[in-house]
Amino acid sequence: MSDFEWALVGALNSFFHRENINAIAYRLKQSRFAAQLVDILVDSRIPEYYLAIECKSVDARKTKSLYFKQHFSTASGEHQMSRETDFIARSGRQGILAVELRWGPGMPRSAHLLPWGMAAQSYDDGKRGITLQEIEANPPLLRRGGAYEISRLDILRISGYYDIATQQDSLEADPPADG
Repeated sequence: MSDFEWALVGALNSFFHRENINAIAYRLKQSRFAAQLVDILVDSRIPEYYLAIECKSVDARKTKSLYFKQHFSTASGEHQMSRETDFIARSGRQGILAVELRWGPGMPRSAHLLPWGMAAQSYDDGKRGITLQEIEANPPLLRRGGAYEISRLDILRISGYYDIATQQDSLEADPPADG
């Protein structure tokens, strides 16, 4: 289990507590032989905090992109991007791809939150991955004393981008009846 995932759960719950927001972030239990929905779920009655978060931590010295083939799994014959996009759309949650870039010993790590819809669109468009430049175009989370901090702006900035549920619902609508 990744330290980044636990660090992000801690940062989210600290934010909710600090801001007196009724929400809770939790890490889903991982099973070696079953496909996982996402890494972190956030439950809240407040729509902007009803989240599904997939976490990836990569050695930024050894890669130019977060590759869909290399960094995402294929379980039960279905790619992780497709599985998680379906879950996000069906659950009505806001999807987030959280990426931690590790720069090696003595160098600070950085974490970036990307709208899931942006990642899903890149995957659907047949791109090989999301470049480090695209990841870093999203402001890094604040880091104090080795711990990440999340602000309301970090979440609001990506909430509502690429509303997957709305896009898929419009595709599934019944066609108009013929006169």
